Amino acid sequence: MASSSASKKLEFFFLACLLMFTFSYDNLVAGNSDKVKLNLYYESLCPYCQEFIVDDLVKLFDTDLHTITDLNLVPFGNAHVSDDLTVTCQHGEEECKLNALEACAINTWPNPKLHYRYIRCVEQNTENWESCFKTYGGEEAIKDCYNGDLSKKLILGYANQTFSLKPKHKYVPWVTLNGKPLYHGRDDFVAKVCKAYKGKSALPKICNSSALSRSHEKKVSKLQVTYAD
Repeated sequence: MASSSASKKLEFFFLACLLMFTFSYDNLVAGNSDKVKLNLYYESLCPYCQEFIVDDLVKLFDTDLHTITDLNLVPFGNAHVSDDLTVTCQHGEEECKLNALEACAINTWPNPKLHYRYIRCVEQNTENWESCFKTYGGEEAIKDCYNGDLSKKLILGYANQTFSLKPKHKYVPWVTLNGKPLYHGRDDFVAKVCKAYKGKSALPKICNSSALSRSHEKKVSKLQVTYAD
């Protein structure tokens, strides 16, 4: 984890750059306060993060669950920040690169449905991630972001979000629902989202489906995660 000195520098840097995020998607939908806040703290080359992104989060957009959910992806994971604000990733430089590219995708497409589909593509094709541009576009904007100063500012912002977690994350994927860790509840996160929703709108159809009922009967699988150092 970052040293005390690095944490203070990071906090200062983040505050200095805060205006950059004033018109972020979260702010644009601030009125939707009754939506369930689903945050995923992850790193690109973690196989268990990839599995959750590709196989589980897709349920948000393949069903109507997204209508009651605010998804926030945080691509930093178990990385470290040194005193000079250099970021070191658990799975090496390639992971840092993909984290930054995905941060740039989130910045390019603030709508979660749009950046999620691109990030899902990258996580399915980490060795051939550039092919995702052919499907979803955004190549110029994302590469300009990555090659400029913006990508580092975005990653340091996500570092600040990750370091500020209470309780602190112990591994990735780290999933929170309205700010609280899901732990084993990640296995049936759809049911957890449905239960957490307290809004006035009708529950999505998926919340009342027979498939969801059957998921409650499944035994909790062994926790598969990548632990922080």
